[in-house]
Order: sequence, then structure tokens, then C-alpha cells
Amino acid sequence: MKDFNGSILKQMIISATNHLYNNYPEIDALNVFPVPDGDTGMNMNLTLSSGAKEIANRNDTNAYEIAKAFSKGLLMGARGNSGVITSQIFRGFAKSLEGKEVVRPRDFADAWMNGKEVAYKAVMRPVEGTMLTVIREASQALSDNVKNDWTMERCMSFLIKEAKASLERTPDLLPVLKESGVVDSGGAGIVVILEGMESGMKGKVIQKSQATALSKEADKSALLTDLTEEKLEYGYCTEFILGLGPADQKRNFNEERFSNVLQSHGDSIVLVADETEGIVKVHIHTMNPGNILNYAQQFGEFKTIKIDNMTEQHSAIEEEHRPFSNDGNGHIVKKELKEYAIIAVASGNGVEELFKRFNVDYIVSGGQTMNPSTEDFIDAIDKVHAKHIFILPNNSNIIMAASQACEVLEDNDEVNAQVIPSKTIPQGLIAAMNFNIAFDPETNFVEMSEAMKTVKTGQVTYAIKDTTVDGVEVKKDQFMGLNGKKIVIVNDDKVKAAIDLIELMIDDLTSIVTILVGEDVNDNEVMQIEDALIEKYDEVEFDIIEGNQPVYSFVIGVE
Repeated sequence: MKDFNGSILKQMIISATNHLYNNYPEIDALNVFPVPDGDTGMNMNLTLSSGAKEIANRNDTNAYEIAKAFSKGLLMGARGNSGVITSQIFRGFAKSLEGKEVVRPRDFADAWMNGKEVAYKAVMRPVEGTMLTVIREASQALSDNVKNDWTMERCMSFLIKEAKASLERTPDLLPVLKESGVVDSGGAGIVVILEGMESGMKGKVIQKSQATALSKEADKSALLTDLTEEKLEYGYCTEFILGLGPADQKRNFNEERFSNVLQSHGDSIVLVADETEGIVKVHIHTMNPGNILNYAQQFGEFKTIKIDNMTEQHSAIEEEHRPFSNDGNGHIVKKELKEYAIIAVASGNGVEELFKRFNVDYIVSGGQTMNPSTEDFIDAIDKVHAKHIFILPNNSNIIMAASQACEVLEDNDEVNAQVIPSKTIPQGLIAAMNFNIAFDPETNFVEMSEAMKTVKTGQVTYAIKDTTVDGVEVKKDQFMGLNGKKIVIVNDDKVKAAIDLIELMIDDLTSIVTILVGEDVNDNEVMQIEDALIEKYDEVEFDIIEGNQPVYSFVIGVE
């Protein structure tokens, strides 16, 4: 094949998207940090799926038109740093093909080189030994060696060979990869994408595997959030705590079977089973909460039940944020933009309410394991209907998607959206608290950004695998205390891990410690923390709040 057109490029993209879907759990497993939110593969998968949907029903034979449409879908659907970088690679790829109906060897090499350039520019501080290195070295090698008489198959094969060689070198560039005995996860995702494109180029479009990620040891809290391809449209947010047994009256509880049933009846699922204490906690969005409750009651009796009608809530929010209103005389008029609005990313009822208490107008649902897309932020910006908007991502893996949304809206003269680069929930909270409606936008941006530096963040979560990071050995299911991004505490007990972490973080200047309690923590565990800390540190104010956040048992802010 001496060249290919838009029809072939579409085949290549669909094949790559399906190949990534089939392999993203293995990519997730390469993440060095053993926390439950190692979701590089998931984010790349969801990003590519968004791009593929954009071209699914197009029949263009023009290569540029297909590449441009794919790039647009990627841009809007980009999630996490890996997803945003992927979208930028293909943004540069598409731009290079402008005006070209078919792609020839030199065009192909130039497109990848331009993709590399655009991706590097999108990252403020590029790190070598990552997916950026893989695309840079592979595209450079192809550009240096390609000949006009090469076939497109040879170009693709050469690109993959160089990408694989680069991927194998990533541990030599990043010591943390070598310590953990893995290659870079994002780089592995790039190789999988290229392999899928090669298969599509040869007319062998890879199909999605019928086996879901549930059977591939994906993390149980992450897997149940985003795997359902067609999300529910609102319905009921259903939460309950189930006390298991007694054995002579109730069915035996099997966590895997229970989670499979939940998955078939809804989405946004979090399942936490503590069979030692005989308790199961469930969060699910479903159209039929009664069916879920009837099923669950076969295994025990309910301790608590909470059901919210998300459809009604959404309608109320839509009405509040709708840019048009009735003037009372039957005329539809456009609402004036309010001066300020703050958007924050959060997960957990308690955390969301806390942000709303501190000046936040709109919550984008997400965080660990659940990174919002660029389009989610654009939608939120539209809903708050304000001139000056501050976005608090509250997660380092979400900042790029939020920033990309602001860039997309740069041509909108009425709206100025800016990202306050909060990397944690405590940083986001203190930034929101320091917003002042009397200040101008520039002063608010500076004050909110500076305020984040006054708080230290600690988190307690569980390990999803055995590993060693920075010399610290961690076993699967142990609890880790993270001071910033560094593992400083490892313990089999989450309460002891939290106490040890807080004691490590407190110093002579500490005045306030805020503890956000996760949904897997019970009242007795909270009391243990209170008993251990409040009397010992009588000059420190402890604010213990029910955050209900998933994944992280405790999120700690030390001021």
C-alpha cells in the first residue's frame, strides 16, 4: 500500500480504540504507585472511545477530515494527563494532514512528528521516560529513516518497532520504573494504539473482547465507575449499609457475584465489603432502586438507606443554571452573566457539601478513579453562566483536562475561565475559602493560589498490589499513609495508619487539622482517632468531617 485515505484511517482508529479497550487493565497494572487510582489505561481508553464515536458514522474518504473529526472527539473526551497528552498527539497529527486527502509515507512521518511537538508543548514540565519519550523517539526515528518508496505497512511496522524499543528504555530514564520492575504505563498505551492501527491498516480491524475488565483484575473501586459504555441518564442515587446474616436466615454473601449483579443494574458503583465486621456498603446509580434493595436483603438487613432522585435534582440544577428565563410577560430573555463562579471537582456527599459551603457554585463529580473529561468542564462553565470562573481540579491528574477546557473557550470574549491548580481536596477547600467577591479577578487568582501553599495534605488508602516505591515495601491490601505523593506510613490497620500519618505531619506551627472521613470508616474508628489525638495535641484544633469520599479512608489537611 503506497498511501491510505480517510476510509482506511477510520479503520485504523476503530481498530486501535478496540485494541486499547481490550488491554487497558494491563496498562493500569503498570502504574508504579500501588494506589487504587492508577488509571492511565482507563483514561486513555475513554479518551480514544470519545474520538472514535466522533467518526463512527462518517463515510469521508478524505484523510484530513477523518483525522480532524477524531481529534475533536479526543479533545472533548480527554481524561487525566494520559488522555490529554494522547489528544494532543492526535491534534498535531491531524493538523499536519490539513489539505491532504490521502496519506503517503512522508506525510505519515511528518504527522507523527507534529503530534510529538504539540504534545510536548502542552506539558509544562515534560518528564522523560514517559509516553512523551516513546512518541518522540519513535516519530523521530521514522522521520529520519522513511523513504518515498516505502509502503505504508513498512512505515507502520518501523514506527511500532521503534516505539517498543523506546518503551523498553523507559526504566533507564525513570528510576522509579526500574525499582518497580515495570515500563511506563502511558508509553505502553501508545504502543497498544499503534499496534491496533497497524492491524486496521492491514484490513484486520480488531474487535472488542467480550471479556470485560471485571475478569482482568482491574481495581474493584475503579472498575465499577466507568466501564458501562452507555451511562444511565440520572435515575436514583442509592446508598445503603447492609448488616450480613444471620447465616441460618440469609443467603451466604459472595462479593464477586454481588458486584456483578450491581453492575448489571446501574453504574457509578462503589462496593465496600467488610466481612469481618459483617457489613457491606453500597453506592449505585440505578433506575430501579427497589430491585437492588430486594436483592441485597437476601443477604442481611439494612442499617441505613438513602435514596435521592437525581433526575429531579438535575432538573433543579438545570433550571438554576439555565442561561434563559421568563421575564414574567411570556418573553424568553437571556440572563445576564453573574460576575463570579467557582467550579470544583469532588466526590463524596460530605466533601461536595463542604465545597458548596465555601463559595463553590458547581460540583463536577469525580476525583480519584473518576477523572472528568474536558467536555465535563466545558459543560460546567456553560452552566454557571458567569464572566469570571475559577476551576479547582483538586487532583494533579485532572489539571490538564480543566486547562484544556479553558483553552477551548479562549475565543469566548464574555467568559474568562482560569484553573487554580489545586492538587488535593484540602488545597481546593482553602483556595475556595480565600475567594473574595470584592476582589478583582487577578487578585482573587493570586490570593487563592497562594492560600494553597499554607496547607499540607495527607491521605490514607489501601495498596492494590505488592511493590516497592522509594525504598518503601508495600503489600497488597495494606494501608498507606501518603504525605503529599510520598508513602511515609504502611500499616495493616487504617486507623493506626491515619494516626501515625497525622502525628508525622503535625509540627510546632500547626493550628488546625481537618480530617475528611471516607465512606469505608465506621463511628468506632473515628472515635479511636479522636481519643488518640485530641488529648495529646490540646493546642491543635481538630475538625473531623464526614466526607463520604470513596477510595481514600482519610483525607487530612494540616494548617
